[in-house]
Amino acid sequence: MSTILITGATSGLGRYVASELVRSGHVVLVHGRDADRTERLAEELRTEGDAEAFVADLASLTQVRELAGHVADAHPELDVLVNNAGVGFGAPGAGRELSADGHELRLAVNYLAPVVLTRALLPVLRANAPARIVNVGSAGQEPLSFDDPEFSRGYDGVSAYCRSKFALAAHTFALAEELDGTGVSVNVLHPATYMDTAMVREAEVSPWNTVADGAAGVLALATREPGSGRYFDGTRPARAHEAAYDPGVRARLAAVTEQLVRA
Repeated sequence: MSTILITGATSGLGRYVASELVRSGHVVLVHGRDADRTERLAEELRTEGDAEAFVADLASLTQVRELAGHVADAHPELDVLVNNAGVGFGAPGAGRELSADGHELRLAVNYLAPVVLTRALLPVLRANAPARIVNVGSAGQEPLSFDDPEFSRGYDGVSAYCRSKFALAAHTFALAEELDGTGVSVNVLHPATYMDTAMVREAEVSPWNTVADGAAGVLALATREPGSGRYFDGTRPARAHEAAYDPGVRARLAAVTEQLVRA
């Protein structure tokens, strides 16, 4: 059995995945932004197994680093990280939003936060190899504009979301190469299209799939070894945006990311 941290676990896909993993006998560490909701979820999960709550606002990279420290201290046996938390398109016509650190919000939560959290937890994961990192991405991917990574010009919520998920995919492939031979795998997936979640409803989109539909791929990657550096559409191997595989694009993304997380 594994010890698994799931970010964004208090609703939607994350909540469903957490419940399934607890029922399967895993130790599940649930992350949420709201302390009361997160603790209530952990209490509910403890009626069926072993669970613990961790609270952080992933729009603050300081809180992301603190979250990693708390998890590592409490559970040095951690061997699976599921980067599930995310911000969707936003309401139709909504304007550009900023994180606590002044970054474009979708880039901050959907990309910078998982990068920082993963980096901070890598020593623990490597110590517990074989270990797995699961990045919940999207089929909606659009390359970043490297001269305007924060999308300060011509902002659009859908494009901002797709840019953040492109960055997550490209980062996944680069990280897989870096971790080759360490026993730590990292993969990215599109769980399902327009699941019945709060972010889809906020965008005023009629759901096409349930969170159970999307959970199958996440559960497979979290509990089985499918290789590393791969992109999945649900449970099926697929191809991300072609630019995500470009070494030049990945190098530029890494440089921009390093600047942003240090800012």
